[in-house]
Amino acid sequence: MKKQKMVHHVETGSCFDATNTSGITIKDRPGGHGAQPVKPVDVRAFSFDRVTERRTPSTFLKKGTGTGGKIASPPKDNPPPIFPDENVTPKKHGGREGGVGGGMMDGSTCATGDDVSATTAATTSRQIEFSAFVERPNPPNTEFRRFYERGDLPVQIDHGGVHNRIAWKLGIERLDFHHYLPIFFDGLREVEEPYAFLAERGIYDMMQVGKGRRVLPVLPQLIIPIKTALNTRNREVIVKTLKVLQALVRCDNGQNDVGKALVPYYRQVLPILNLCIRSPIVQNEIGGSPSLGAMVQETLETMERHGGSHAFINIKYLVPTYESVMFR
Repeated sequence: MKKQKMVHHVETGSCFDATNTSGITIKDRPGGHGAQPVKPVDVRAFSFDRVTERRTPSTFLKKGTGTGGKIASPPKDNPPPIFPDENVTPKKHGGREGGVGGGMMDGSTCATGDDVSATTAATTSRQIEFSAFVERPNPPNTEFRRFYERGDLPVQIDHGGVHNRIAWKLGIERLDFHHYLPIFFDGLREVEEPYAFLAERGIYDMMQVGKGRRVLPVLPQLIIPIKTALNTRNREVIVKTLKVLQALVRCDNGQNDVGKALVPYYRQVLPILNLCIRSPIVQNEIGGSPSLGAMVQETLETMERHGGSHAFINIKYLVPTYESVMFR
């Protein structure tokens, strides 16, 4: 049975048709905030009138049910076995003296694994409600898609026997990096094939051939595409962009010129990394890939190592929880 192509956008046509971008409005701009759900405003916050209600004891937290100021309540250790006193006859129906099926010595109960799982799930659902973590619009109107569908990019897919590869119709060293490299970086936020594969592999190939001497002059033109890709809040796009950032600061073979030139642009790149640095969600649990927070930490460490003496203070200014790996 032939596998169906996964289509993420309704604007995408067949392989012989161009993407229909006529219906994309300014509200759907990539990484925009206009399409986010707006929570109702409590008018009482802007007036002197207050609506009070009678509080009953059942509305307050009971002992052992809070989170202790943390995101989720920590799992409690299993209580030690209670050995009955020889002079006391144990009760058969869950008494405290027997201790086999009862609670702890002081009568309090211990949270089970189901209770902890339920608390964690409820906390995660509350965290998703925050608009800072909600995925932003990512319309299929990238410059890479437009140029590729028009036939203006010298790339095509080489369908190999095991893996697909990118085939260049022209030598990479003959390309104008000022023109083509920003177009490929704009394709980082693509989630459909073949655009996502061609854009990502094209970036790696151009950085491998051009190295620092040809990538460094184009660096200011790459900041806006990188920022737009991160602002989509799409985890697949963010992970892909973080890997490209790590390769970008290392493309000059240890000279660290690109990493130092990237320091003035930290204010455009790092705010999204500050949101994701403590994200516990794993990208692919089966494959064992690291969490998004670990990827952000690894990227910041790479940027500090290759960013010179002023990299850490600028990273610390935008990501306060980051600790240096160079000065310990």
